[in-house]
Amino acid sequence: MCETINIIIPAYNEGENIINVLKQIYNTVKYDFEIFIVYDNDNDTTLKPVKKFSKNNEKIHLVKNMFGNGALNAVKTGFAKVEHGVTLLVMADSSDEISLINRMYEVINGGYDVVCGSRYMKGGKQIGGNIIKKLLSRLAGNSLHYIIKIPTHDISNSFKMYRTEIIKLLNIESKEGFEVIVELIIKSYLSGYKIIELPTIWTDRSKGDSRFKMFKWMKHYIHWYIYSIFNYLFKKKSASI
Repeated sequence: MCETINIIIPAYNEGENIINVLKQIYNTVKYDFEIFIVYDNDNDTTLKPVKKFSKNNEKIHLVKNMFGNGALNAVKTGFAKVEHGVTLLVMADSSDEISLINRMYEVINGGYDVVCGSRYMKGGKQIGGNIIKKLLSRLAGNSLHYIIKIPTHDISNSFKMYRTEIIKLLNIESKEGFEVIVELIIKSYLSGYKIIELPTIWTDRSKGDSRFKMFKWMKHYIHWYIYSIFNYLFKKKSASI
């Protein structure tokens, strides 16, 4: 059994939300865990409440972004800090269904390499959020599920648990934002890793502003969408020769 759940939380001025997320984790997760909160700047509003909450608590680690500012670099910094067990991305805005973490951990220890929280499978749900982003995300996830047979309907949801060694083996090529989430699941699938999805309820933030830059990051998501189809078809064609 994997020993530790490494929870990576990229945070940018989430002082209004972060404590709620931490309390949910502490009150819900029954397996051993470590939390890595990655921030960009020393004046980030996330820091003060976290320092107060985590006083004399060695499970919470504040980690300054090592690769430059931004979501992608925060994720990469978190990945660089973990070595063993499993790794899970959790958003600092309370959008993820923290109560699902125990089940994800049990499932990954049942022989899977990646467990995806899915808003778009039966039993999953998205509450609130940008309607255009929601439609595009659902279209991308569902179409790839049927075109390349990827075993999740929700490629873009960041709430995914990975065996840590897989993250270390995959070469991250993403350039910006949270496209890395799509890159990782596509490369995991094309590499033959065992993937499963579980229904999850995603709830849009009630406090603070979203940092998701849909139109700026769109071209990167399209790149990985095309990449997945091309590489799947090429691999399938090569196998038939």
